[in-house]
Amino acid sequence: MLGLMQSQPLLISSLIEFAQRHHGDAQVVSRRVEGDIHRYTWREVALRSRQLANALDAMKLPFSERVATLAWNGYRHLELYFGVSGSGRVLHTINPRLHPDQIAWIANHAQDKVLCFDMSFLPLVQAIHARCPGIGKYVALCDADKLPADSGIPNLVSYEAWIGAQPTAYEWPQFDENTASSMCYTSGTTGNPKAALYSHRSTTLHAYAAALPDVMCMSARDSILPVVPMFHVNAWGIPYSAALVGAKLVFPGPALDGKSVYELIEAEGVNYAAGVPTVWQMLLGHMKPNKLRFSTLKRTVIGGSACPPAMIDAFRDDYGVEVLHAWGMTEMSPLGTLCTLKNKHLTMSTEDQMKIRLKQGRAIYGVDMRIVDHDGKELPWDGKTPGDLHVKGPWILREYFKGEGGDPLVDGWFPTGDVATIDADGYMQITDRSKDVIKSGGEWISSIDVENIAVAHPAVAMAACIGMRHPKWDERPIVVVVKKPGAELTREELLKFYEGKTAKWQIPDDVVFVDAIPLGATGKMLKTRLRELLKDYQLPTAG
Repeated sequence: MLGLMQSQPLLISSLIEFAQRHHGDAQVVSRRVEGDIHRYTWREVALRSRQLANALDAMKLPFSERVATLAWNGYRHLELYFGVSGSGRVLHTINPRLHPDQIAWIANHAQDKVLCFDMSFLPLVQAIHARCPGIGKYVALCDADKLPADSGIPNLVSYEAWIGAQPTAYEWPQFDENTASSMCYTSGTTGNPKAALYSHRSTTLHAYAAALPDVMCMSARDSILPVVPMFHVNAWGIPYSAALVGAKLVFPGPALDGKSVYELIEAEGVNYAAGVPTVWQMLLGHMKPNKLRFSTLKRTVIGGSACPPAMIDAFRDDYGVEVLHAWGMTEMSPLGTLCTLKNKHLTMSTEDQMKIRLKQGRAIYGVDMRIVDHDGKELPWDGKTPGDLHVKGPWILREYFKGEGGDPLVDGWFPTGDVATIDADGYMQITDRSKDVIKSGGEWISSIDVENIAVAHPAVAMAACIGMRHPKWDERPIVVVVKKPGAELTREELLKFYEGKTAKWQIPDDVVFVDAIPLGATGKMLKTRLRELLKDYQLPTAG
């Protein structure tokens, strides 16, 4: 017997329709590439998204064709999120921090037909357009009078001219909720990037889950600043969840320096922000010497890489901001866990609560997790036993676009490539990436733990731990350090700082000071590149 409820497909167009009908006057604020502040409402987002859908129909772009973006976080990019997917096409957000060769390869592999880009990326588009014959239309996200007279790019139009003549009336098409809605290429795979292809159903379910109180806790009372780029797994799904709850959205555009982010938070009454640790490092680095305070910010979600304890302490103790650890992957849409406390933790001491907050968090409804050994045997949730982390759920990848890499699943589970523990309360903690774990004398050393201790030193701005070959112990850790501007620190001082904070055999054998640690397009440390740079390095003979 089947239930007798109405059957309506879960489509992204329903999110923007809801936002217009029930939260039409809620604001969407953007710092534009031009430097000024643009301000309008969810009602106008919906109207202009329909104009965009009409423009795509007018060019007779077929159903499920790809529309690519090279754009910062802003209102026009938001309109593309809804207008492209809502009309049945597939939004393809491309990371502009990639090398032009990679971008050209990705655009061709995705078979993009339209490319919309912010004017700050015009040189990038000029560098790749000749290598992307499949792209038939280029759209500059600007006013008509800002279009360069001679860009050298064929079929280039301004976004405002393109959608401006189109009517705001549009009937969103109804189709199967499993239809592809957007795609993101991941940098976390070996070889060429692979694409995760999301559906309307997976995106809508993810938007629901992300807004839950024990997850990102988004509501119509929030003013949300997604510093995480809209080209990083669709800004962690925040634009969709914000439409679902009718929150105020504040977009930073290209200005991600500490001063610009702080001023935007204060000017727009932001109470909730989300981003990777490197951005918050710049924000805190601006605030402390200028003796600044937050007047509205109450919580921030930090993901992308592990948040150092020192950063959690600084946000909480110095500024009264709660830090919520999050974890996920491109292949997971991306949210998998978020670290919120349970009722029984509220009476704990700050120190005991910190032990929980440092973990990546509990699985959110829709995500199941397990840890297994190398033979695939499931391991206990005791908070101590590390194993390979596997996940499954309705917004987790089944296979990559075009079947690249074959079947990635193991008995229906997606192997994340992370090594983790899970405790009895379900809190998961990443101890390493499978390829970054250091095995010394038959024992595992977590590079994350080594890095966190180093970053807690007041003179250290950034630290990366990597393993080096050792004739006796197989591998030994070293820590590569960037000092804070003007700070003085010696190898001996930092190694002594480790004493009493970790087991003696887990203390790194050496410290290498560098001016900068190479970062990837998503702000993560490139340890493979670091190993290449240190390929001639020799461990101290006494190690």
